[in-house]
Parts: sequence; C-alpha cells; structure tokens
Amino acid sequence: MEETKQEVYAMPRIGDPAPEFTAETTQGIINFPADYKGKWVILFSHPADFTPVCTSEFMTFATMQKDFKELNTELVGLSVDGLYSHIAWLRTIKEKIEYKGMKDVEVTFPLIEDITMEVSSKYGMIQPGESNTKAVRAVFIIDPEAKIRTIIYYPLSMGRNFDELKRAVIALQTADAFNIATPADWRPGDDVIVPTAGSCGTAQNRMEGKEGEMKCYDWFFCTKPLAKEEVFKKIQKK
Repeated sequence: MEETKQEVYAMPRIGDPAPEFTAETTQGIINFPADYKGKWVILFSHPADFTPVCTSEFMTFATMQKDFKELNTELVGLSVDGLYSHIAWLRTIKEKIEYKGMKDVEVTFPLIEDITMEVSSKYGMIQPGESNTKAVRAVFIIDPEAKIRTIIYYPLSMGRNFDELKRAVIALQTADAFNIATPADWRPGDDVIVPTAGSCGTAQNRMEGKEGEMKCYDWFFCTKPLAKEEVFKKIQKK
C-alpha cells in the first residue's frame, strides 16, 4: 500500500507574505488572507478545545475583540480539532464558564477547523519537540498588505500575555504611521525613536539640539515625544 506523505512547508518568516489557505470555521468558510485585505489580523493557534489554558485565552480574546476592532485588527483562531468540537467548546464557554469577572462570553471571531493540520503546517504551528498532534500557541500579526510583521510562540503550558499582543499591534501601526521605531517597553505616550540620520549635517544638527524636541543620547540614538492622543487619532478606526 502506498504511504501518504504530509506535505512539508518552510516555516514563514517576518516580512514574508502570509501563506494562503481556504478553511472551514465556526463563522463559515474563509479565504485567507484575501478576505482580510486592508485590515490587520492576529492569526493564532491553540493546542486543543476543552482545555483550561486555551479557555482562559479565548475568553480574554473575545473580551478584548472590540479593542482590537478599534485598531482595524481582526482575530482568527485555529486548532487541529474538528468543527463540532469547536462549536461545543465555545457554547460551553458561553453557558458555563466564569473566570476573572468574565462570564457569558460569546466568541464571534472565526475558529478554524484544521484536522488535516494543513494550515498549522503552513504556518509552522506544529512543533514536534512539543507535540506532533497539537499546535503550539503561535501568534502571527499580519498587516493590511497581507505581510507577516510579528511572530510569537508560546509553549503548551503557558498562556499568552494579551496586553503585550495589543501593545505589539499598536507599536507596529505607530511605526508605520509616523515613520519611527519604538524603544524597549514602549507604551503610547512614551518617547519614540527617530530613524538614524542619513547625512553628517543632519547628525550634527541632532547633536547640537537643532531638531526641535528631539533628544539625542548619541548620533545613532535620538528620541522625540509623541503624544498618546496623537497616536490614537492616527491609528484608531474611525
């Protein structure tokens, strides 16, 4: 009998186009990333339905969905469970689970059925050192041009930090909107990093403090204020 071999995919990297797929979800069939053109997307995987860490994460994602929508960001989940398992689990979350003040939580973003592991394999969500049959907690932040901008992986045992996921989306959008970079632990309202000067004259102006409110620690490291209100005025969905 001829053995069926699962197709091997190269793991996508930051800057790559998001791998395409069509999949059945709890919200119907989606064509990814085509259906999300012009939007940011957080595509994330979880190991299994009816597990405690995943339940806490889905309740948190669903509770924060409005916050992400205001940032023009959609959520798409995935596990290697089947559609009926997904539906039963999400119903259980809504009807029975109360956690950290969250209750009656309805998950309305799509949860992908991936029993063939095709999508999770395309995105490198199956990590054999952790499990051959469950997807790890992978997060892909994908921009409106369907380009992968951030990749974060967590092991099966550790729940994600959702403040950090939201902070990452805001930082990416702020960098794009204002042509800046963000320093360690940046939050909206903190100073941002100005790109390195392209000429000696500009660098000299920086060091002599002739570039407005810019503060330079050396020629290669300059920051400037960027008000929180200005950030959200530019990036929040109208």
